Formats: sequence, C-alpha cells, structure tokens
Amino acid sequence: MSGPLDGTLVLDLSRVLAGPWASQTLADLGARVIKVERPGKGDDTRSWGPPYLGSGENRESAYFLSANRGKESIAIDFKDPRGRDVILKLAARADILIENYKPGGLSACGLDYASVSKVNPAIVYCSISGFGQTGPYAKKPGYDFMIQAMSGLMSVTGTEKPTKVGVAVSDLVTGLYAATGILAALTKARETGQGEWVDVSLLDAQLAALANQGMNYLVTGTSPGLAGNAHPNIVPYQVFESRDDPFVVAVGNDRQFITLCRAIGRDDLASDKRFASNAGRVENRQVLVPALAEVFRQHPATHWLDVFDSHGIPAAPVNTIAGAFSDPHVRERQTVMTSEREGLGSVPGVRSPVRFRNNVPDEVNAPPALGDSTRTVLREISLTGEEIETLLDEAVAAGPG
Repeated sequence: MSGPLDGTLVLDLSRVLAGPWASQTLADLGARVIKVERPGKGDDTRSWGPPYLGSGENRESAYFLSANRGKESIAIDFKDPRGRDVILKLAARADILIENYKPGGLSACGLDYASVSKVNPAIVYCSISGFGQTGPYAKKPGYDFMIQAMSGLMSVTGTEKPTKVGVAVSDLVTGLYAATGILAALTKARETGQGEWVDVSLLDAQLAALANQGMNYLVTGTSPGLAGNAHPNIVPYQVFESRDDPFVVAVGNDRQFITLCRAIGRDDLASDKRFASNAGRVENRQVLVPALAEVFRQHPATHWLDVFDSHGIPAAPVNTIAGAFSDPHVRERQTVMTSEREGLGSVPGVRSPVRFRNNVPDEVNAPPALGDSTRTVLREISLTGEEIETLLDEAVAAGPG
C-alpha cells in the first residue's frame, strides 16, 4: 500500500481492540503491518460473534473485521524459543512494534522493550495496557467497560443511571492516542537513530478524553453528573422530541440562538435578557428548554430539520446505524468500501476518515485470514523451506497450504 507511511514496517503483537486499532490506523496511512497471532486460535476477537461474515472455516467475526483491515497475519507461538527468535528477527527489521500484554508479560519470552531494543535500538516499541507500566494497578487486566466505569465516563453518560457508550470508546481513543505517540516517536527515531518505548494506558487515555467534563470538575471541585442528551456547558444543545421522531439541535453561539428563535416564531425568547448569552441560557435552562420543547412537539422532525437547514441552524436527525450509512452525504464520500478475501468473498468495511489529496493509498486489503502470510514472512527473514516446514510441523508456526 502506498501512503505517507509507505516503507514503514509495523510488527503488531496486540489483540482485541486498542492495539489493533492503533496498527490499523498505521496501515490506513500506508504502513505494512504484520499481525502476529497464536497458531490455531488467533486474535480473541475472531471468535467474538455472532454476527459473522461467511460460514464454516472461512467465517470471520464482524468484530475482528472492524479492526484489522490492511494487515498481514502470521501465526507464531513466540513462547517457544524458536518462535521468539522469529519475532526478534522481524523486530530487527521493523520500525514499530505494538503490544498490549500486561506489563512484564513479554519479559519471560524475551520480547520486552529491553530485549527488542538490543537487536534494534531505533525501534519504536509501544506498550498498550489497562493502567500503564507503573502504578499500583499496573498488573491488573483492563477492559474498555472497566475503564468507562473507573474513568468517570459512565457517570456523565445516561439519564437515570450511569450508562456505557455504545462502542468501546476507551479502547478506540487509546488506539488513536497510541498511533499519535508512535508517529511522534518515529519522527524522532528517524532523525536520531534512537528509538522509544511508548507507554499508553486505557485509563490515562480516557481521563484525557473527558475533555471539558474533566475540566469542569477540576475547575469547580464538583463532579458533573448525568446530563443525558443535554450539554453541561451549552444551551440549547440536546435532543428534542418532535411530533414523531427525535432530533438534535446544537446551537453553539448567541447568533445561532437568535436565528433559531426567529425561525420557529419565538422572537420573544431571543429578546429575553435571561437568554441573551450562553451563560444565561445555561443558568436558565429549566425555563428555556421546556419553552422550546413545546414548540418542537407541534410538527414532525422532517419539518424542523428543513427549517433548520434553510436557516443554517446546526441540527441533525437521530439516525440508526443503517440510516447513517445510507445517508446521501456518506454515500457520496464513499465511506463504506468493500475488499475481497479468498474464501470469504466481498468484505464490507469503513474507509479511514483520514483523506489525502496528494498521497492516496492503494486499495485496502481485507482483514487477513489467520496465518495467511506465515510462509511468505518466514522466507523474508531467510528461513529455508526445510526450517519453515519444521516450524509448521511442530506447531511453532501455522499457515494455510
């Protein structure tokens, strides 16, 4: 694949979501990503279904497909010394290594940063974990749901009870922070020849991603609490009910508020001193929001969305996922793509949101079958045919054919 990271080799020892999301991001940017998986089983998410695409031996979970496009797979048991040596030979050639084992978990295999940096001092080695490489929780396992709860995210999500976000947002944010840190370290490594150990934790990442809600607490000393579909700092910026379907209004400044009031025939609200500024609207939301809600219930959502669109007022329908993917704008942007995989057929996917004008990546490869590149990659590190077959016969490696 071409792209800004063309010529960059990533060795991906991670599994599930945060690590694979980071490596998939790098693959989208043009890097070659070799995913290292357990022989016979592979990444845990290969079995996280239904739903599955395909059937029988060729089936693949939708979960796995979501986080592993553009990669090659090798199946290597690196707990076996021979498998470890294979990984070290690959690491000696790699620019980046990503892993998400518990801190210290790869030391016994001789694949920790200290060991890998001896064979490749310039490597950027990224460790993703639940709680980081230090601290009292460092050895604890960490999963997205746990982190959403521990970080306080759930305490500001929902209406009556704390609620998790509908996707594993802590994993995804961590993967994106990891990719950013990796690229920064890679820039430095290419300038100086000195690699880096990048330590990214789910808890740190999610705390950082609390953004204004985290700062609301730090400034006031009071936890924000549940806000449902309303914004803690902006009014009106929430879901409203129409005669039929709900919709979102996202008024971000005083000018937009005045325009909104005129568009719905409530100039009196715009001229009310209590609502003249956002601070006033936040302070008096218990008066303003019911007044707006009463107006919005008089007509269906399509009526209001047309009104808002004609007046340049930020608003949106509350789509299902099917509705989102069938939106004409999304279709025009070709956000949904397909790729082909032997034995699985046409694989749908979501195109990277990062688009380049002067550096367009090639067609994206489908997420790999388990061990589909084992033989190819082993030949690249100069193993003989006999050595490869021995590793395969003794289950140190696995691959088709």
